[in-house]
Amino acid sequence: MSLPVSSPRFAGIDTWVFDLDNTLYPADHDLWPQIDARMKSYIAQHLDMTPDDAFKLQKEYYRRYGTSLRGLMIEHKIDPAAFLAHVHDIDLSGLAPEPALGAAIAALPGRKMVYTNGSERHARNVLERLGIAGQFDAIHDIVAADFHPKPTAEAYQRFLAAHGVVPTRAVMFEDLARNLEVPARLGMATVLVVTPGHSGAGRESWELEGREAPHVDHVTDDLEGFLKALA
Repeated sequence: MSLPVSSPRFAGIDTWVFDLDNTLYPADHDLWPQIDARMKSYIAQHLDMTPDDAFKLQKEYYRRYGTSLRGLMIEHKIDPAAFLAHVHDIDLSGLAPEPALGAAIAALPGRKMVYTNGSERHARNVLERLGIAGQFDAIHDIVAADFHPKPTAEAYQRFLAAHGVVPTRAVMFEDLARNLEVPARLGMATVLVVTPGHSGAGRESWELEGREAPHVDHVTDDLEGFLKALA
């Protein structure tokens, strides 16, 4: 059950960790569908598969390994740098600056970080487009994680060690409930960010599960408002 924003669970936080895609911008933007389509085309081309078979493999690896890339590296020795460059070559014109969100993030006490299963370059491009890049102290991407993706425990341990994060004084904002399970176990406060009215079209059904899971402290469909309430 979600805690109220004023819950003591959020007191004493000095590190604020945000996922990027579908968290710092709503899931109803077209960015993730673009990335999804480019992953499918890359797999089809490099593994000589039909687009339909490539899409099935992409989603199978995504669920099994945490990211499609991790599965492709393990099963097919795909070059991660080439893959990331291809899939993140997308049109960001649909994103508009979010100065109010930037102000809400800036008002939070302590460090603010982005932790993404994507690339640092993609994260910087998105943050610049949103006009909030200056609010973050660090970006921890899939390369920094040595390609160990969320939701694996090893990925989070690497993140905490790399940035000296004390989990009991940190909070994780994510759009996937399964990516909050390990942070909660480590002692982090957890917030699931959802998009109001979003049908979930283009996403796997399991991605939308977990709102009522015990490892989710809070669910919000208004990240900006939630952060303002905390500050």
